[in-house]
Amino acid sequence: MRNSVLGILVFLVTLSSCSVNKYIPEGQSLYVGSKVKVQADSITKPNVSGLASELEAIVKPPPNKTLLGFPWKVWWWYFIGEPKDEGGLRSWFRNKLGEEPKFATQRVADINASNMVSHLDNEAYYRSKATGTLVRSKKEKRRTAIYQFDAYVMPRYVMNEINYVVRDSSLFNRDLILAKQKTLLKKGEPPRLDVISTERSRIDLELKGKGYYFFNPDYLIIKVDSTIGKRDSTLAPQQVNIFLEVKPQTAQTSLKQYFINKIYVNTGSQESLLADTTAAREPLRRGLNIKDPGNLYKRRIFYDAIGFRRGNMYTNTMHNVSLQRLVNLQNFKFVKNQFDLVPRSDSALLDVRYDLEPLKKKALQTTISASTKSNNLGGSQLDVAWRNRNTFRGAEMLAVKAFFGFDVQLGGNQEANPNRIGNEYIRYGIGADLSFPRFIIPFVRIRPEKSQALPKTVLSINYENRVQRGLYTTTSIRGDWAYIWSKNSEVVHTLTPISINYIQPRNVNYERLFAIAQSPNTNPVDVERLFTLVEQKYFIAGSNYSISYRPTPKPFARNQYALSGGIDYGGNLLSLFAKRPSGDSVGIPKEFLQVPVFQYVKVDGDIRYYRTITPGIKWANRLLLGAIKPYGNSKEMATPQFKQYFGGGSTGIRAFRARALGPGAYTPDTATIRLIGYQNFADIRMEFNSELRLKFTNIINGAVFMDAGNIWSFGSPERVRYDSSAIISKDFIKQIAVGGGIGLRLDFSYLIFRLDIATPFRKPWYTKEIKSETPEGEVTYKNPWVFNEVNFRSKAWRKENLILNIAVGLPF
Repeated sequence: MRNSVLGILVFLVTLSSCSVNKYIPEGQSLYVGSKVKVQADSITKPNVSGLASELEAIVKPPPNKTLLGFPWKVWWWYFIGEPKDEGGLRSWFRNKLGEEPKFATQRVADINASNMVSHLDNEAYYRSKATGTLVRSKKEKRRTAIYQFDAYVMPRYVMNEINYVVRDSSLFNRDLILAKQKTLLKKGEPPRLDVISTERSRIDLELKGKGYYFFNPDYLIIKVDSTIGKRDSTLAPQQVNIFLEVKPQTAQTSLKQYFINKIYVNTGSQESLLADTTAAREPLRRGLNIKDPGNLYKRRIFYDAIGFRRGNMYTNTMHNVSLQRLVNLQNFKFVKNQFDLVPRSDSALLDVRYDLEPLKKKALQTTISASTKSNNLGGSQLDVAWRNRNTFRGAEMLAVKAFFGFDVQLGGNQEANPNRIGNEYIRYGIGADLSFPRFIIPFVRIRPEKSQALPKTVLSINYENRVQRGLYTTTSIRGDWAYIWSKNSEVVHTLTPISINYIQPRNVNYERLFAIAQSPNTNPVDVERLFTLVEQKYFIAGSNYSISYRPTPKPFARNQYALSGGIDYGGNLLSLFAKRPSGDSVGIPKEFLQVPVFQYVKVDGDIRYYRTITPGIKWANRLLLGAIKPYGNSKEMATPQFKQYFGGGSTGIRAFRARALGPGAYTPDTATIRLIGYQNFADIRMEFNSELRLKFTNIINGAVFMDAGNIWSFGSPERVRYDSSAIISKDFIKQIAVGGGIGLRLDFSYLIFRLDIATPFRKPWYTKEIKSETPEGEVTYKNPWVFNEVNFRSKAWRKENLILNIAVGLPF
């Protein structure tokens, strides 16, 4: 460590001795930064908090980077020198390591000062002033300079009245007045330029939604009257009235409503020798003239996707929806849309044209991924998918997928369990999905012009094996029939009326299981739960419904919400056909085809709230709630593990390893962990996450976070195979786990690479661990808050309590 620090110091001293002055032209100075000093008007004393950093952010160009005052990137620029080949290695090093010098001039300072005045005007600080001065470094060896800006800020104006000015009662003017109901211009707020520009765009969109195709936001002018003085005593003394009106020179064609005439669709397909060329000459239907020389597509997909109908009023909503539907069919490389005015005097009709270019019908995709988990597992997965984009000529998507993956022990339990029995996994399977861009329901027809997105019907079947190496294999066969639809972009519904799943453990290593059971170090409760897991078959036939609501945030809104939830239930219908294996025996579940039928109801909810504090700081929060309750035929059955919840991990409570937390105050003994890893699951989940996200650069971001929550079980210890500390009770709040930490995010736009390091703040199992006991029988339990145990110098503490999570994507 000392050698590293010494090496850095030597490098910095050597670098600073390599002067860059010899490269800088005489009389010039490198621009290395700026300072802004804001002075409020001495009479009105306006609030100028945060204004200095706001003005400093608009200074252009960005300064040369320095290290301890030395412009090291400029030095590299000159040291590498002018490359002979712009595409060569020398050019690459110069652009990556170096930086072109930026010379400070008084002219640039004056331009930035003028820009600051314009910015203050745009923010309603009218009649403010700013000056810029070039300040050279007093150290001659540096040959650097900064810009010093002094801004004298007058009080900020606020809006008193907002008036939409019209000259008559024409249909357009009436629609313009109606647009005022949702105006972004609010009384008491400053008339900021960006708000005014957004208001013009909002009005333009609202008018286009009423047929005014040729209208443009540039046709609106907004006048500000700042001479009115203090009209409203409840507001600041500096007030303005706003007047919005249409420019007098606006053409009448822009103030007219337009209607749809004919709709032309060209699929761009090539004519086939085997195709029926008469198909291209079919009569006009529903106002659509479809040209498909290759006869590749059924016409109904265009009737469904294109919401316009002949005689309908043009609306920008249906314009965008139709384009989105055609793109979402995933059959076309691009979709080109054009509206033409019908050549007729005083015409109010538009012809619509869609030019499409088909994608390749069949495609094969291979994906290789790698991951690491906080429970010391790391692995990889290979996915292969074959797709047919137009299976039955109706834009049906057939996807056949296969995968193979594995997880291996990277550390932790590897030394204690050299054979790694139960700690490593292999998973493989195959599946197929068939998606129809419509509802497949007898006697039901959905009118596409009434919804924003085309509904989907998805049929899927999957076969999967999950091998817990050295212990057992779980085989799952699942089939689903699902519907997905939405009336707008904010709300998405998913209904799966038929979902059938058969689960069977097989290839059980009973020799190994009996060895675990007979070990004196193994908890009998864990052994019983493990035997139930490897012996219990399930037949699940159910239905589920979920809804997702993500409202579109209003312009300049700092708050954003997202809600999702669902209900999953099953076993009711199948239990009618099931029979008990031994007559009317109490407590024995009914079976269908000699497999127990699982009867349950499951409810989940996800609430998210995001607040933008500053452009570089965002506060993100999430609340997760979920519960599954077996009943009726399955009241005494153990819940299938894949239907349960677990705590910890990179997307949960990050201070605890995945599947290591809970249930409740329960914790498995270390012998069981060494043998089969972390395997804690339960019926109830409550979790809250809060994260402060900090943007350092366009690529490098940071985070400070806190997570809290736990999982619990329903029913009796005999059913769940845990002791009573895992069962939810009135004291469940005392069993909440809390943890926190810091994170690093590398944002490459196409993916976000995330590193989070966290530590527990509160360990719920301490509530049942005895700290001391008096001869009289008085027991003192450990304090679950573990701040007093923090010891970064202890290797044992770091190994147990510093949890590193490596993941792709944000946690929520």
